[in-house]
Amino acid sequence: MVGHAYHVLMLIVRGAEEIWTGSRRLGAVSLVCKGSRVKEVTFTPTPPPSRSDTEYLDASGCVVIPGLVNAHHHLLQTAFRTLSGTRHLSMGNWLAAMAGYYRRAAVDPILAEAAAAVGVAEGLLAGVTTVADHHFTWPEGVAPLELVEATVEAARGLGGRLVFGYGSAGDPPEAVASGIESVMGRYPAVSADGMLQMACGPAGVHSDGPETFAVFSEAARRWGIRRRTQANEVIDTERAALRYGRRPLELLEEWGWLAPDVTVAHLCGITVSERDRLSATGVTATHAPGFDVPMGLGVCEVGALIDAGITVGLGTSGGGYNDAGNLLADARLALQVGGLTKRPPTALELLGAATAGSAQGLGRPELGHLEPGAAADLCCYDTTGPEDAGVGDPLEGLLWANPGRRPRHVVVAGKVVVRDGELQTADGHALSARLRRMMAARLS
Repeated sequence: MVGHAYHVLMLIVRGAEEIWTGSRRLGAVSLVCKGSRVKEVTFTPTPPPSRSDTEYLDASGCVVIPGLVNAHHHLLQTAFRTLSGTRHLSMGNWLAAMAGYYRRAAVDPILAEAAAAVGVAEGLLAGVTTVADHHFTWPEGVAPLELVEATVEAARGLGGRLVFGYGSAGDPPEAVASGIESVMGRYPAVSADGMLQMACGPAGVHSDGPETFAVFSEAARRWGIRRRTQANEVIDTERAALRYGRRPLELLEEWGWLAPDVTVAHLCGITVSERDRLSATGVTATHAPGFDVPMGLGVCEVGALIDAGITVGLGTSGGGYNDAGNLLADARLALQVGGLTKRPPTALELLGAATAGSAQGLGRPELGHLEPGAAADLCCYDTTGPEDAGVGDPLEGLLWANPGRRPRHVVVAGKVVVRDGELQTADGHALSARLRRMMAARLS
């Protein structure tokens, strides 16, 4: 406030067994955050406890890593998990089943907000400090801006970073253009505090044609936002072959969607030549094993993508088939199923994908690491319990050991949003109870 002195809060994370900045592994150090940024990682003594502008976070027994960045989610699907008739279907039949549930539930801003709140809260409790939501469901009679506002407010109220991807799954190109126009008239490409970012793109060539892809490209150019889509899911390759006699990535290249500002999710079953083409164009990739594996879509060759110089991020995809938003659990799954690929990724490579890799795909170099100047987003994982006993490398053990692991503390933009495993910004049980009641009433 003008005319009044104020102090920028200093947060000091101390006592950790190890701090992994994303590029360095350091022991017996403190991580100092000033405001919303990392100030330093230091061996020097911390300021005396009497300083009123300083908060200390006890990380004793913990491994501290950058906040996880979920590069691919569908937050609305948090309300539609493990529903009857949605398991072990072909993807086309699964999409139809989900669409039926969306109609029955009458998706509106109230439901969108409730689902997003639970999804963001679930993520924060699992160490996800940034979530990229790719939204495809635009019910008739509901203004798109209202659904976006509901999702944005849910994330903002919980203190999590949100990337909202305005999507399409077969919507008319003119409706897509109108919807994006209304949303971008309300929000900047990236908010001043970095807590909100906008992006856009269709579900894939299986759902949308060149006209819709062109609308999204124009929107990205006009408003300076990044593009995202999905490719090489079974339905994608089948419909591309049927409709165009081509492969999905061929179509994406022809339509101008293999470029450095584009992130492509899934990428199962790509050929060596397709991988080389992705590398040459600078497109980034997102691995989503928690969706691909149970859906039977195959396993993305993550190690080969990394060796080809392609930046790989990690995402959970939606709750409609993953049924969870724990990105570290999906990193562990990626590590395990990676053994089925020709070049399995390492634990550190997958931790990198879940942090800096995802952040790079979003065009956010300040996220996904803890070097000075980075966003003060971090997780403290306790590694002293029985599940971690006997682990040779505690950092790699974050993935190899202790399935379902959750952090002790989570910090976003220098603020503690999870302390001792408890959400600090809302009553998580109340959020969950509200969504349960809402879905029970709407699907009855």
